[in-house]
Amino acid sequence: MNIDEKAATQRVTRMMAIPGRSGEEQAIVDFIAGELRAAGVPDSAIQTDSANRKSHLGGQVGNLIVKLPGTVRGPRRLLMGHVDTVPLCVGCEPVRDGSVIRPKSRDTALGGDNRAGACVVLTAILEILKHGLPHPPLTLLWPVQEEVGLVGARHVAINRLGKPKLAFNWDGGLPWMLVMGATGDVNIEIEISGIASHAGAHPEDGVSAAAIASLAIADLTRSGWHGRIQKGRHTGTSNVGIINGGDATNVVMPKLRLRAEARSHKPNFRQKIVDQFRKAFENAARELKTASGEHGSIHFEATLKYESFRLDPKEAVAQVAAAAIESLGLTPQMRISNGGLDANWMTAHGIPTVTLGCGQAGIHTVDETLDVDSFLQACRIGLAIATGI
Repeated sequence: MNIDEKAATQRVTRMMAIPGRSGEEQAIVDFIAGELRAAGVPDSAIQTDSANRKSHLGGQVGNLIVKLPGTVRGPRRLLMGHVDTVPLCVGCEPVRDGSVIRPKSRDTALGGDNRAGACVVLTAILEILKHGLPHPPLTLLWPVQEEVGLVGARHVAINRLGKPKLAFNWDGGLPWMLVMGATGDVNIEIEISGIASHAGAHPEDGVSAAAIASLAIADLTRSGWHGRIQKGRHTGTSNVGIINGGDATNVVMPKLRLRAEARSHKPNFRQKIVDQFRKAFENAARELKTASGEHGSIHFEATLKYESFRLDPKEAVAQVAAAAIESLGLTPQMRISNGGLDANWMTAHGIPTVTLGCGQAGIHTVDETLDVDSFLQACRIGLAIATGI
């Protein structure tokens, strides 16, 4: 499956240089839409949905959706790759360094996650249009706000996608790797109410919200419910990632807010992790008291960010992806991810979705690179899938 390698490499380099942190994707959406129009895609086929208006961030623009009729019969296929990057990528200047593209500055990440995936999808349709290649009905989807909880995929306008039967998502990893499932994630927010007092004159009249949090986190760590979790045959992870509280050192801290997460492929075990968090913080709030016997309290909220999923290797979408990889002389490998993917929500929407890699490494760090050969292999696989091979 031949592609214009020079054009694809230049295209992904241009895309990685465009700022587009989550919620600020208008410039990259405009770039992709402009490339499509220049290639002959009519304005009537290009649209954005209102996913941004349903997001906690708001955001400049919704998901970019392009729906095209087929030139050959077959079930509609959806190709997708999210367009947002993490904040560390803003200001990146991509440069070629041998077999990889890397950021010129040591102060930025590259943005291969996931401009490379977005470019695979764009390259596939541009090659089809340039050469008049036959293809089944296609829907192209460039989701926004993936990096902040798969928001675009969660709120995508399903009724605008044309009822695709097979969906293919490009994100991190090797081009011959098929991610067949991924974990689920619950967001935990806890507000701790302690009791303020003068920390020098009368500390015994206060209850420190920080102390409550410390006791709870220590309890979770000691009992094996924080970090990597293994309880018999059940596994999962949890993490306290954000803690905010306090205004002065001479005041016993009255308020503290923290955010945490709980992950597991098994919904029931994930709920058990959440329950252990609630129990630990409630117990800690009751344990610490003032000299007069008063104690603090907590407000606990847990919300699902995305549900886990696992596809059968015999499903049509997996077979099509594997065949495309094999058509290039590569051996497909299947795995399950402990991270979340847009495929989590697409599968939950009733559209079975596999995720393929496109050459990124060291994502979300200043050491991020894009392997050019792997990226070009991903582009060839994307074209093979889009043309129905």
